[in-house]
Amino acid sequence: MSDARTERESENAAPQDALPGRIAFFGSSLVSAYWNGAATYYRGLLGALAARGYRVTFYEPDAFERQRHRDIADPPWARVEVYPATEAGVREALASASDDADVLVKASGVGVFDDWLEAEMARLGGGERVVIYWDVDAAATLDRLAADPLDPLRALLPAYDAVLTYGGGARVVEAYRALGARMCRAIYNALDPSTHFPPSLGGAGATAPRQPCDLLFLGNRLPDREARVEEFFFAVARRMPDRTFVLGGSGWDPSTLPANVRYVGHVFTADHNVLNASALAVLNVHRDSMARYGASPATRLFEAAGAGSCLITDACDGIEAFLRPGREILVARDGREVERHLRDLSPARAAQIGGHARRRILAWHTYDRRAADVDLILRALRRTAVGNRGAPPRAAEPPPPPPPDERREPLPGPIIDSALATTGQALGVGT
Repeated sequence: MSDARTERESENAAPQDALPGRIAFFGSSLVSAYWNGAATYYRGLLGALAARGYRVTFYEPDAFERQRHRDIADPPWARVEVYPATEAGVREALASASDDADVLVKASGVGVFDDWLEAEMARLGGGERVVIYWDVDAAATLDRLAADPLDPLRALLPAYDAVLTYGGGARVVEAYRALGARMCRAIYNALDPSTHFPPSLGGAGATAPRQPCDLLFLGNRLPDREARVEEFFFAVARRMPDRTFVLGGSGWDPSTLPANVRYVGHVFTADHNVLNASALAVLNVHRDSMARYGASPATRLFEAAGAGSCLITDACDGIEAFLRPGREILVARDGREVERHLRDLSPARAAQIGGHARRRILAWHTYDRRAADVDLILRALRRTAVGNRGAPPRAAEPPPPPPPDERREPLPGPIIDSALATTGQALGVGT
């Protein structure tokens, strides 16, 4: 398994049409998953783009003790620039990025000088450079924009060539278009099979075995998920004192947990495979905002499926587009249904569901497939930008009203992440 990324790079050699080649990506962190759920997404997607011939530089602030809690070294496929979390540091980082990049990306939730970065990057659009706002928490961002008509991001969105999100489906796309986004497309979480796989296959993820449990939940303590975790995990544990539960993630208070819940704290990415495989079932719990928008599968869903684990998830619109309920994943409308699933679940049945899920994810939901979509989008945007050679930078404009006859984008189907066939599809035209 350790050679999987190398094999992928040789299979996806640099494209003959090398337009666009250099991506400067401003995000929370590539090298640390500490209080940073987007790390796996960044690694999988940007690694797959690098394998397709893109040169990636990731800019991240030295903030929130993430550098002290690194769980990977700088990857060979990207240059990582860690800048001081100061005004001078972020200015210098953006100046360096804008001198070199064909594509500038501002991700949501960098955590340091986000407003300034969003405004400055919007100003740098136009001419040959492509600028993208990449929202890794679209539900929360849209809720924030809806609550504040004066939020500065509202006026900036039309200056970006595209808004990409890692979830949300039709509702998120429509909301961003209504706010004036030139193009919006969801690039969903996925699986990197070189990092998340059954421990029995060996490789770098095969660390020492973990003590088995009946139900595992990996997730940081967050205000808009806490009530759902109580309903779908803690309350279930209290009603099943004869069963064992494991909780991983930051922010939880061990003194308040039920006696049969073992708290393991922050779990480094390299330990995910063994921990997922140690559980009869792995629980996925959506945040409130993501559950409202739907079609927002979390990274843990793909990681657990990659390890061949049996997944139980709280009900959420759109889950069936990724995994088939009852065959590849178990869906619970409340904590009582989680309890029933656990009581009815045998190790053989759990292994069967996990095997079905892994096969589906490997077939349709890998980062290689997501990168194929992004590649087409970037090429189309870049060709348009080159056609605008010499044009002045764009100014942000008031968002236009949505066309009255604009068709609604459907929820993603089983092949939502297959390579888009035409430039028009890549740009979301007519969807």
